[in-house]
Amino acid sequence: MVTAINRPLAKAVVFLRLCRLMSGESPTHRKASGYDRGYAPSRGVAPISRAERTEGRSPSAHQAAEPQAHRRLHKRSNVWRELRSVLNAVILASMLVSAIPPICAQETPVQEVTSATKQPDKPVSRARSKANLASRAEFDDLARVYTDTPYALPHVMFVIDRQSKNKIYYVNSRRYKFHRDFVNANYLSLERGEDFFQNNYIKPNRRFILGTVAYQTPVKGYAFEFWEGDMIPAEQIKLTHDIINHTFFDKVAFKPNSLRHEELTAAMKDLPRVLQSDITREQEYQPLNVTRGIGRIHIIDKLDDTVEIGSNEILVLNEVPITLPPVAGIISTKPSTPLSHINLLAKSWGVPNAYIKNAPELLRELDGWWVSFEAKQDSYSIKRADINQIKEYQNRLAQLQDVMKPKGDLSVTRIAALREQRAKSIVAYGGKSANLGELIRARIPGIIVPDGWTIPFYYYDQFIKDNNLEERIYELLNDQNFVHNPAYRRQRLTELREQIKAGKMDAELEREVRRRMRVLHAGKGVFARSSSNTEDLPNFNGAGIYSSAPNLRNADQLIDGIKFVWASLWNFEAYEARERKGIDHTLSYMAVLIQEAVNADSAGVMITTDPYNKENAGAIYISAKRGLGIRVVEGQKVAEQLLFSPKANAVSVLTRSTEDSLLTFDDNGGVREIAFDAKKERMVLTDDTVRRLSRAAARIKRVFGNREQDIEWVLMNNQVYIVQSRPYIAGS
Repeated sequence: MVTAINRPLAKAVVFLRLCRLMSGESPTHRKASGYDRGYAPSRGVAPISRAERTEGRSPSAHQAAEPQAHRRLHKRSNVWRELRSVLNAVILASMLVSAIPPICAQETPVQEVTSATKQPDKPVSRARSKANLASRAEFDDLARVYTDTPYALPHVMFVIDRQSKNKIYYVNSRRYKFHRDFVNANYLSLERGEDFFQNNYIKPNRRFILGTVAYQTPVKGYAFEFWEGDMIPAEQIKLTHDIINHTFFDKVAFKPNSLRHEELTAAMKDLPRVLQSDITREQEYQPLNVTRGIGRIHIIDKLDDTVEIGSNEILVLNEVPITLPPVAGIISTKPSTPLSHINLLAKSWGVPNAYIKNAPELLRELDGWWVSFEAKQDSYSIKRADINQIKEYQNRLAQLQDVMKPKGDLSVTRIAALREQRAKSIVAYGGKSANLGELIRARIPGIIVPDGWTIPFYYYDQFIKDNNLEERIYELLNDQNFVHNPAYRRQRLTELREQIKAGKMDAELEREVRRRMRVLHAGKGVFARSSSNTEDLPNFNGAGIYSSAPNLRNADQLIDGIKFVWASLWNFEAYEARERKGIDHTLSYMAVLIQEAVNADSAGVMITTDPYNKENAGAIYISAKRGLGIRVVEGQKVAEQLLFSPKANAVSVLTRSTEDSLLTFDDNGGVREIAFDAKKERMVLTDDTVRRLSRAAARIKRVFGNREQDIEWVLMNNQVYIVQSRPYIAGS
């Protein structure tokens, strides 16, 4: 645990971690793709008396109980849309503000594990994992301990690799937060995100079995368990039991975490079990995340796709869901494991979470009211919020409202060359364009930034207004079906993009574009590339959500390409990503970078750190494929993946490319696909090329103040070209 650290830096570190956990699901939707869980097991709490609840009507108009249809912050009047953006921002940014007294959550300490985790006062073991645990001392050496309930819960994650003869790894759970972190950091698999989730939690024929062993104090014994949403087959549960009990110093039972797990194992006579009911007998209250917050009570009798959830709500649930969007607090009517995915999210958001028996009946009179909710170790407190608490809460929101608000200067009408732009140009020309201008100024030896020029935000805004699209956009954002129905939203965004592409460009701008194409790029192809004002916001770089048009060979193609890029501001993925971060869509603008096209021999992405192992400081990660790098950036094919270690001056091959074709320029514009024999040409980059790219990456990082960079590169005729450099965000 970090005990002495600069406070602003500590809060920034916490902020980054919060954003990683929050990046999986929009606040307006219930269904999530899932995250790696890193689960520890549940623990019971001795029965306690029900907490006293006090009343007191607040004079705030916002506290009035409202009909269900009018209680959601997702409603899109102009005022409510702005407030909702602010409310999303406060969840992300609450840890950053130290000058204001905390309202929603207690301060989160900076440490590897979650905010409610307290480790023993001893050094973290250097061991990454162990193949067996021969004593309690060895267990404690790897164990993470939760201490925010009446008894401690030491727990150790485990990974069973079925591909390696069922080898078990007892993971140093003080060193690795999630199973995926351990698997990636030790290069057992490079799968991440949805692929890792589906292949190891949902599909039955999985490579890895992922779970946790813990000492359960109420039953005075050890038990292993899985994430409650894990679709693990019964035979793998039994296999896990056998492997653990052959490699663990004491007997270990199975603890079902879901009705499915319980039903699967009910008939297994040779599988000892510990049920949640054994741990929580007669329990009326169980604190899961001890902290306090303020929000609006929302009692949900049945959680399904028709229920809308606001980020300012304290949910009262009859069942524990697998996942939720960010909220202000959670109360469930069933005991739960403290390291369920929901509780991990609650800890990351810094909001209270507790089991309260008969909560819907106890809190029915408060449904729709603003309350303060504090979950303590031995009791809880729920009171109607008074006017002073509401005002303090609103003052805090007012100070944070600019955190995720994109900035755009619509007064700039000049079409500027890349070499004229600097970092401050982002407010008119977007992050991609401004960053390339900085690289041109830096004159880094051995690299070339292809020449280009940029159409500023002003012309996107002008185009939208001239084609009467501004009102249509506002109508969409205020359409409740659009806001709450993903299929309908996708359809309407497609229609909006088609309307933009069919729109009429300003005559003066069109003349200038045609002139530049004729004078500057005669006989050459160009890219029309997206450069928005949402690429320099906290923990949001907009990677992969906007579109570019490749190899435009004439003025007509370029005109269409510019409108195509403008339209991509309303890509479904772009809308969803901005929505998840609470970014105001109406303040998002698109500039278009027109850049000379480079017909790549090979291309890809490099990151100035190891994205799989944060302990591998100084490493340069490179992904590559033959031809244009479009598929590498889009992630549609497995690329060649390499790591260069400056300390060892060595190149490690993580994967070879599985491509059997490449993309190249078509003489008539656009791209075409060419097949090749992948078996004969598996290696994309030589060691010498990897070292050249790595040196360039290190120099680019220094240009941007040593902040880690996500860089797109192109290689043609042995010359390195750089076409993008953006801040690297872990997990992006």
